[in-house]
Amino acid sequence: MTEAVDRIFVNGEVHTLADPDDGGDEVAEAVAVRDGAVVRTGRTHDVELLAGVDTDVVDLGGRVLLPGFVDAHTHLTTVGRYLVHADLSAADSPGAAVDLLAERAAEVEREASGGESAGGGDAASDGDGTGEWVLGYGYDESTWDESRYLTRADLDRVSTERPVAAFREDMHVAAVNGVALDRFADALADAPDGTVPTEDGEPTGVLLEAAIDPIYRAVEPDREETRAVVEAALDQCAERGITGFHDMVRDSHAPRVYRDLDAAGELTARVRINYWSDHLDAVREVGLATNAGSEFVETGAIKSYTDGSFGGRTARLSAPYADAPDETGQWVVDPEELDETVAAATEAGLQFTAHAIGDEAVDAVLDAYEDASRTDAGEARHRIEHVELADDDAIERLAATGVVASVQPNFLKWAGEGGLYEKRLGSERTAETNRYRDMLDAGVELAFGSDGMPMDPLVGVHHAVTAPAEAQRLTVTEALRAYTSGAAYAGFDEDRLGTIEPGKRADLVALDDSPWEASDAIDDIDVALTVVDGEVVFDDR
Repeated sequence: MTEAVDRIFVNGEVHTLADPDDGGDEVAEAVAVRDGAVVRTGRTHDVELLAGVDTDVVDLGGRVLLPGFVDAHTHLTTVGRYLVHADLSAADSPGAAVDLLAERAAEVEREASGGESAGGGDAASDGDGTGEWVLGYGYDESTWDESRYLTRADLDRVSTERPVAAFREDMHVAAVNGVALDRFADALADAPDGTVPTEDGEPTGVLLEAAIDPIYRAVEPDREETRAVVEAALDQCAERGITGFHDMVRDSHAPRVYRDLDAAGELTARVRINYWSDHLDAVREVGLATNAGSEFVETGAIKSYTDGSFGGRTARLSAPYADAPDETGQWVVDPEELDETVAAATEAGLQFTAHAIGDEAVDAVLDAYEDASRTDAGEARHRIEHVELADDDAIERLAATGVVASVQPNFLKWAGEGGLYEKRLGSERTAETNRYRDMLDAGVELAFGSDGMPMDPLVGVHHAVTAPAEAQRLTVTEALRAYTSGAAYAGFDEDRLGTIEPGKRADLVALDDSPWEASDAIDDIDVALTVVDGEVVFDDR
C-alpha cells in the first residue's frame, strides 16, 4: 500500500515551468507533497487518491500555482531596514523625503527616551550605534520633478543634533547631515577623489561609492538588530512568494543569524550567502566551499564590484554620459585588482560574481573570467550581476563561456521615456539596456533578482514582459522561468528547485490571478499562498 502524503494542493492551475526541451510548461490541477518534496502532479481526482486521514488538503480554488520565486540578487538586511527605518521609496520629492526622515527622527527620540532602540538595544549606549542615527533607505530622485540628490542642507532640517543618513535605492549614493560630516571628517578627507562632492569648498553632504563605507560601518546593526531586520524582511519574502534568495553579504551578522534561524527551524526561505571579496581569505581559512551547507543555508559565490551605478554616474562606460559629456564613470575595483581576486577565488574552487553595469565593466569581468578559468567558465558558474549595458560581443561571450547573467528586471522602470536611462545615456543607448530578449535568444543563462529595489518578483516579471524595447522584452513564461529555474541554476540548485516536478523540493507560490491572462498588470497580482519545503509560510486566501 502506498504511503499517504503529508499535504496535497488541489483544484488549481499548476504551471510546472519545466524545461521546454523536456516537454514545455505542463499544466496540472494538483500537487502531492511528502517529506517536503513533490511526489506527484496531475488531476485533482488522481492526486486525492494519495491522501490519508492525516493529509492536509489545501484547496487552491482555481488559483495559479507556480514554483516558488528565487531572488538571485538581494541585500536582505537592507530590505529589512526599509521596514524598520524610514522607507524613502514612497517619497516623490526632496521635501517628502525630509518629512519621512523627520517622522523617523521623532521615533528615534521616543525610543531613546524609553531606553530601547528599534532593534532592542540601548539607544544611547554607543555614539556610533544605530540607536543614535536617523536613517532612511530607498529614495530615487530620478522620479522627482526636482530631480536632485538629497544634501546636507536637506538633512540638517531633520536634525542638527543626531547624525542623519539617507541612502539612494542603489546604495551607491548617500546623503548625510552636518553632524555626520563633522564626525567622519577625517575618513572623508581620505576618500577617493570625486566621491565627496563640494560646493564653494564645502562638502554638499552627498557621498558616492567608497566615501559611503565609513557610514555603512557606523550604522551596521548589531546581531540583535540584524535578527530583527532579517525577520521583518523574511516576513515580506513570504508575502511576495519568495522561497529562496541569494544574499550579497558584507561586514554583517546576517550569516550567523541565518544559521541560528535554520538551527531553530525558523528560517522561512532558503538562503545562498555570497561573501564579499574582502572576506575571501576568511572564507578560505575556515574552509567554506561553494554549495556547502544545509538544505536551507548554503555558501555561494565570492562577490566583488567593478564599477558603480547609473544613478551616481559611476557606472563605467566606453562613451560619455549624455548628461555629463566629460564623464565615463569610474572603477570601484580596477581591472587589475579584479583579475587577481577572480584568479584567487577560481583557484580555490569558489564561484565568483562581479557587479558590472556599464559596457566597459562587463567586458572587464568577462576578460577576468576568461583569464582565470582553466576549465569551462560555465562549469564554475561564475556570474555577472546587473549587466545593464552589454553590446553584441559581450552577449556572445556570455553565451559562449556559460557565465550567468544575474539581472534585475525591475530596473526597466528606468527605461521609459524621460526615465533615468534616457537622462544618463540618451534614447539610443536606453534601448540597448537590459537586453534580456537578445541574451535569451543567444543562449545566455539568465537569472532574475531584485537587488531589493523592490524585492518583489511580480514587479520584475511585469517589467520584463512590458519592457519598451523588443530587445528587452520576454514572454510571461520566459520571465517566470528566469525568476525560478534560472535563478535556481545560478545557485547550482536546478536539481532540487525551480520547477514543480516529482523529486523537487515543494517550494511553491499561489497567485490570485493568472499572469498570462493579466500580462499588462502582473505587478497588481496578489500572492495568496507561499510554501517552503512543503510547509505553508504565508496564507492569504
